[in-house]
Amino acid sequence: MRKVGKLAVIFGLFFANMSFAHNVKLNQSLPSVSVAKDGELVLQSGKIAYKSWNSSTVAGKVRVVLHFAARSSVKSKNAALINTLKNAAFDPTKYQTLTIVNADDAIVGTGLFVKNNVEDGKLENPRSQVVLDQQGNVRKAWNLKEKESFIAVLDKSGKVRFATEGALSATQIEEVMSLVKTLMQ
Repeated sequence: MRKVGKLAVIFGLFFANMSFAHNVKLNQSLPSVSVAKDGELVLQSGKIAYKSWNSSTVAGKVRVVLHFAARSSVKSKNAALINTLKNAAFDPTKYQTLTIVNADDAIVGTGLFVKNNVEDGKLENPRSQVVLDQQGNVRKAWNLKEKESFIAVLDKSGKVRFATEGALSATQIEEVMSLVKTLMQ
């Protein structure tokens, strides 16, 4: 009888943890979500402006989606991937990085710093698509972990071909880069 009780607890914990997994599915489009405040950063005459962003707009190019809680410790977990993507210098007519910063998950009192940092990042990487999500809409819609990062690779039609949360291993970075190259052909 005790074995049955222990097994029930183990299975209960296993399935409870599964309920916290993201709901982004391979070979499907990203779950629908919009970000109106602040939204996508766009350059207009060398200055930053904002416009509403919707996940339905990702088709057309191969993309790596980087979703980060607005904490430097979270972004640094995947610094190796970010640097590898920058150094790859992919053809901008076929590829675009989409960075979504969850400002709702920032350390209290750092909101202005986060916004300035995101704007500086857009100015440094004008070809990247950058979204500032003040209310955590994306994290909630995709059921992502708080205080964490999420990485996905999308094909030209906007279908998810790779998705994971947390820091990528060196092998996973190689997998992402190989996948992006294959999808751009």
